[in-house]
Amino acid sequence: MKKETALSLIIWAKRLLGAIAFLLWGYVIVMISQSPAPFIEQAPYCMGSTMLIFGVLTAVYKGLDHWSLQNK
Repeated sequence: MKKETALSLIIWAKRLLGAIAFLLWGYVIVMISQSPAPFIEQAPYCMGSTMLIFGVLTAVYKGLDHWSLQNK
């Protein structure tokens, strides 16, 4: 029963983290796009924030996958 609870917790943690990452990414993109700077100056911030947010999400997902494999 404990393994089933851990696997369920991992699945819900992935869903929650994915939603948080998407909302955070959307917020950052909106904040950057509202800047008065031209697009050529905003582009590196858009790309950098996207890579950072989803890079961290990928690393956390890998950690959760590793944890789920240990609980099988």
